[in-house]
Amino acid sequence: MLSLNYDQHSHWAYCVSNTGTMNTLFDQFAEAHSQKNGYKLAQTLSPVAPPDDPHRLMAVWRSTNSHSVKGDIKHFVKSSTSHRRKMSHDETTGWVEVYTSYWKAIAEILAGESGKSTWTKVYEAWKELTSVLIRGYNSHGFEAWTIPSLYMVGKYLRLFAIKSDEERQAKTFDTGPGASLISDDFDPETDKQLQLRDCEGHLKRIFSLCLNDRAPLEESRKWGIYFVINLLFKTYFKLNSASLSRTILKTLAVYNGKGDMPPLEMFPKSQRVTFKFYEGVLLFLEENYNKAESHLNEAWQLCHKDALRQSERILTYLIPCRLLTSHVLPTKALLENYPRLQELFLPLASCIKSGNLQAFDKALQDGEAEFVKRRIYLTLERGRDIALRNLLRKVFIAGGFDEPKEGETTPVRRTRIPVAEFQAAVSMGSGHMVDPDEVECMLANMIYKVS
Repeated sequence: MLSLNYDQHSHWAYCVSNTGTMNTLFDQFAEAHSQKNGYKLAQTLSPVAPPDDPHRLMAVWRSTNSHSVKGDIKHFVKSSTSHRRKMSHDETTGWVEVYTSYWKAIAEILAGESGKSTWTKVYEAWKELTSVLIRGYNSHGFEAWTIPSLYMVGKYLRLFAIKSDEERQAKTFDTGPGASLISDDFDPETDKQLQLRDCEGHLKRIFSLCLNDRAPLEESRKWGIYFVINLLFKTYFKLNSASLSRTILKTLAVYNGKGDMPPLEMFPKSQRVTFKFYEGVLLFLEENYNKAESHLNEAWQLCHKDALRQSERILTYLIPCRLLTSHVLPTKALLENYPRLQELFLPLASCIKSGNLQAFDKALQDGEAEFVKRRIYLTLERGRDIALRNLLRKVFIAGGFDEPKEGETTPVRRTRIPVAEFQAAVSMGSGHMVDPDEVECMLANMIYKVS
């Protein structure tokens, strides 16, 4: 059964009320249209019923049927907007097509709640809605203020694609006699994220729709570009194809270079935070840690103090960056609100600070699964060099001072330390005897890295 986080069963006890009819939906549409309020308009295309009207989807669906839906919606659109800001015949036709597709999509969602549909059918219906909405901009003159409706359909297109792929993977594959006939043609890895790969193509259509708008900037669909880019980033990372994000960034750079794009600073802060986060992670994966730190730090500074989940994601990459670029370790105060990050990073930080190589190796091993999942394992592994440096520094400090030379009263710190002393420290820190030649190699590597 399908669920979008609203009550799956209470709607069967639903009694039709005025708050859930087509009239209410299109009164909201007409109000949004007259106010040119794109975010209010987008709410009328949500596949999730609002908390104050939990039965709205069922009510809208029951207000008409598959034979009458187009004519009914046309009537509602015309009647609700007749005393407000006028719409052209072309625009009216476009919105009638959009809401007809929306009605069909929520029909699949509601059918899925009772086990009569699947996430794949929901995805296909929502994909049709996406295509019809895009066509509204290309063929029916939808204005730029309506672009939040693209946010709504794009966001849920991606979520439905993921649900569809998960549903297909959960099904038991046919192991009967016929299975061998298709085994040579079936690639489970390709099929694993089939719908999400399809979704990526439709998100790129929205990207192109916004990017190629030639209207003046104040009336341009370019104001939707960063929301769509962020959806594409999320999709590419989910597909393990993060490198494809570079193509999007290169295209964006060309338009920015021509001055044909609104400045990033003028976009909503939430979009800027997400964009800077993914841009920073891309640089992190390319091992460009200085630039990655700059972008991640900007995302961190912009992030709202109560957005703990987003802050945690930023810190997941900012902490390893700062470890390598500045040798700065996270503190308990910094991670106070992030128990999961405390569990992952504080043991490593403690080992690095103390120079305890054996404990560092164990902490890295204990968190290996999570570090690999978050793509930070190899970066954190380099923290062992910093732990080793701190251990060697302790040996140097413990070496004390040489006797003052004749005629001098100030003792001079010993600058020549036997390899045997370093060997003893490294052996103790590692928990096993280390060969002197290996210690000399470590020292040479550390000197090279410092120089």
